Amino acid sequence: MSNFQKHYLVTGGAGFIGSQVIRELVNKDVKVTCIDNFDTFYSKEIKLLHISGFSDLPNFSLLPIDLDTVSVNELKKAVITPVDAIIHLAAKAGVRPSIDNPVAYQKTNILGTQQLLDFAVQAGVKKFVFASSSSVYGVNENLPWQEEEKLLPISPYAMTKLSGEMAGYTYHKLYNLSFIALRFFTVYGPGQRPDLAIHRFIKAIHKGEPITMYGDGSTSRDYTFVTDIVNGVVAAVNYKATDFEIINLGNSYTVSLKELVGAIEEVIGKKAIIDRQPEQPGDVPRTFSDISKAKRLLNYEPQTGLKKGLQQFYEWFLMHQQVLLK
Repeated sequence: MSNFQKHYLVTGGAGFIGSQVIRELVNKDVKVTCIDNFDTFYSKEIKLLHISGFSDLPNFSLLPIDLDTVSVNELKKAVITPVDAIIHLAAKAGVRPSIDNPVAYQKTNILGTQQLLDFAVQAGVKKFVFASSSSVYGVNENLPWQEEEKLLPISPYAMTKLSGEMAGYTYHKLYNLSFIALRFFTVYGPGQRPDLAIHRFIKAIHKGEPITMYGDGSTSRDYTFVTDIVNGVVAAVNYKATDFEIINLGNSYTVSLKELVGAIEEVIGKKAIIDRQPEQPGDVPRTFSDISKAKRLLNYEPQTGLKKGLQQFYEWFLMHQQVLLK
């Protein structure tokens, strides 16, 4: 381990975004420790697929730790090598499930983050990059959203992400911890979680099954390809000019639900069977990122448009459909 210049701790590293961050990092001269509890929110087999190929690398190690229950002392015993940066991607995800079980989201997303911040302070970690969410903006017509907007979360999930940002600010002030919160905007691409719209839609259309469309299809999202998000995360780890920032990572381009379905139909070459349902509580009508701050501080520049990104996801889906269609 001492042969590597840096050591990064990536939580949620077997997940969609975390595994792609690790894939980028292990190609560099760094040691990566992955923490993941393999939460049953979706199949462990899919998460193992995400990190397949890492286990034999000399600069990768996996710790199956649950941040909900682990103590700071237990973390310090498990992570022996000094850590240069924490990339905290682990969380209970999803707006709608958080409405059904808000306490579980508070336990994982607030208390788990608190434990990791305490670990960072006690272990002398200098940099903490936190995965926040565009959901913290709530319903806001002042588009595109800048980081200084008034925040009014409308779901327990969004509230826990805002809490993580504020906890990071507190620890920055108390302990001089360098903390960067990245607000992700609707991330998609190869490896995307099976509960998310693009994955669900492609799976259903591929199988000739109906897709559920909530509302009239006019809601819109700022869809951001996962490789662009990964580039932003790595840039945030390397950023040194200031010690506390909140930064949007999006595509700065909105796509309506109807347009998304049309683009997926074009990629697959099949028409969707649509089951229309009422709009869901907790969903916001539109997300739209202002990424000028990310461009200025991180040299962030999205490279992948929607159709190309959907094609790459569908190719990954077809390659691994034996696992994904179970």
